[in-house]
Amino acid sequence: AIFYQIYVDRFANGDPSNDVLDREYIYIGEPVTRVRDWNKYPAQMGVREFYGGDLQGVLDHLDYLQDLGGDVLYALTLAISLIGYEEFLKVFQLQKKAPGVWGIVFLAFYYVGLRQWDLDEFALFFLIAYLLILMAVYVFTFPKYKTEEIAEAFLGFVYVPVMLSFIWQTRMLPIEGESTSLIYFLIFICSWGCDTCAYAVGMLIGKHKLAPVLSPKKSIEGAIGGVVGAALIGYIYGMFFWLDPPECALLCAVGAVVSQVGDLAASAIKRNHNIKDYGHLIPGHGGILDRFDSVIFTAPIIYILAVIFLK
Repeated sequence: AIFYQIYVDRFANGDPSNDVLDREYIYIGEPVTRVRDWNKYPAQMGVREFYGGDLQGVLDHLDYLQDLGGDVLYALTLAISLIGYEEFLKVFQLQKKAPGVWGIVFLAFYYVGLRQWDLDEFALFFLIAYLLILMAVYVFTFPKYKTEEIAEAFLGFVYVPVMLSFIWQTRMLPIEGESTSLIYFLIFICSWGCDTCAYAVGMLIGKHKLAPVLSPKKSIEGAIGGVVGAALIGYIYGMFFWLDPPECALLCAVGAVVSQVGDLAASAIKRNHNIKDYGHLIPGHGGILDRFDSVIFTAPIIYILAVIFLK
C-alpha cells in the first residue's frame, strides 16, 4: 500500500472515474480523503490523502518511464558494481594495492564504454587491456605481488562489474515487439524468487542436503522448489505484463538453476577466507555481494536467453 501510494497514486491520474472518495474507507484507523489539487504538496504524514494516480496513468507514461529508467538503472548498476568490486578486493586485501586500484580504473572505463560504444566489439578489448596492465604490474614490480593476487584481481573484475553490467545491458536490448524494460526484471525474479521459494520449500519438506559442507541448511528439495517457484512467478509475471508466459517461465527456470550456483559460489569464497559477510552496507543482509550473489550469475544468463529466444 505504501509503495502504491508513493509511486502510483502521486504519479499520474489516467482514469479519474476510479479516484478515491472522501471517507470512502478507513485507512490506518481514520477515513481517507481525496486531494483535488494535484499540485498540492503532500503533508508529512498525509498517508490518508489520495491524489488519484493509477495504473492507467503509469501506462500512459511508459515512454517517459522507460527513458528515465534506463539512465537510473545505469547509475545504479555502476554504483553496485563499484561497491561490490571493492568488497571483493577487500576479501583478498587488494583494495589499496596496484592490481585492485587498476581494476577500479578499468571498471570506470568499462562502464563508459557501455554507454559510448558497441560492447560486442569492445568488451574483449577491455578484458585484454586490463590483463595486460596486471601483467605489466606483476613483471615490473616483481616480486612484490604474487601470481595469486594478479589472478584474484582479474577474477573479481569479471565476476563483479562485468557480470553485473548485464543487468543494464539486458534493459537496453533492442528486442522487437517486447519491452526490455519489463524483461530485465526477470533477472531479479529468478534470483530472489528462487531464494524465497527454495527457503520456504526447504523449511517445509527439505531432507536431503544439497551441499552439506558448504551450506548445510540448503536442501535438494528446496533447490527444486526454488526452480519451480521461480518459473511459476515468471509465468504469472509474463501474463500480467503481456509478455510470453511460457518463455518467461523458461528464462526464470534456467536462471533459477544458475542463481543457486552463484549463491553457493559466493558462500565458497567466504568460507575459504573465514568471513561471514562481504560487508555491512545493507542491515540484516551484509554487503552488496551478499545480496546480489545470485544476481551476478543470472544477469548474463537472462541476457543470453533473451537474445536467443526473444530477439
